[in-house]
Amino acid sequence: MIHTLTLNPSVDYIVELDEMIVGGLNRMQQDAKFPGGKGINVSRVLNRMDVESKAFGFVGGFTGDYIVDCLNKDNIQTDFVQVADDTRINVKIKTETETEINAKGPAISGRDFEDLKNKIRSLSEEDLLVLAGSIPSTLPESTYEELVRICSENGTAFVVDAEGELLKKVLPYKPFLIKPNHHELGEIFNTEFTSAREVIPYGQKLVEMGAQNVIVSLAGKGAVLISAETAYISSVPNGEVKSSVGAGDSMVAGFLAAYEKNKNIEKAFQYSVASGSATAFSLGLCTKEKAEELLSQVSIEKVSLKGEI
Repeated sequence: MIHTLTLNPSVDYIVELDEMIVGGLNRMQQDAKFPGGKGINVSRVLNRMDVESKAFGFVGGFTGDYIVDCLNKDNIQTDFVQVADDTRINVKIKTETETEINAKGPAISGRDFEDLKNKIRSLSEEDLLVLAGSIPSTLPESTYEELVRICSENGTAFVVDAEGELLKKVLPYKPFLIKPNHHELGEIFNTEFTSAREVIPYGQKLVEMGAQNVIVSLAGKGAVLISAETAYISSVPNGEVKSSVGAGDSMVAGFLAAYEKNKNIEKAFQYSVASGSATAFSLGLCTKEKAEELLSQVSIEKVSLKGEI
């Protein structure tokens, strides 16, 4: 079973206006709300690709109930820790430009955190855990490290989609997959990238530090997958980018969905890129049909690692 972890989920409330009048009355043209959070996005995309998962994390109050109800209606299993405060609401205001108002989120007690760790301790070597997103301010900075240590002790494979120090600290525990974008990779090594091929030596460094597989997305310039033995560079399909929100989460879900079925890293990478592109070309998360429609447009080049470092 694949489990996803969202430590600070949200109800995302999208409001569309012709224009934003600061200090005046604004009437929305349309609105929408849905469960938000990187791990939750992974579960939602996996569900659309006919792969089961169970969502972990912290929820509370009427907003937490809304998230659980939405996921359960989509037949996504949940096992959240209930906390005292309400789950946050993030507001996204869309006019000619987009304005975001993100809430801080509920306080997480030591007992809440211990309850979550007990859920992680129940996983086995037959499971996989996806840890995605930021850590709430009321949890220790070592949260991810503590959780992946439990996975390592259980023999549970895990995937991490996080930035900076959060990502670096989990590498000694040998994550099955990490997925920084090229900006995040550049921040780790204090450099910038102008092409996919330039990414490979730095991806290899992350493999040397412990990652089993590294996917680096470069938006319109494609993506790269680096493992201990080989590297692949992908093209990207043609299409109109409507929103990048959730594209990275869709890449993770697409990779896991394909790998679950065929255990082939190259094919999983190709499906990952198609899934991320399908979300970027959509208003919302991708569907299985849209990802498979784009799959033939994703070409994969195998790159020899000899002499790259």
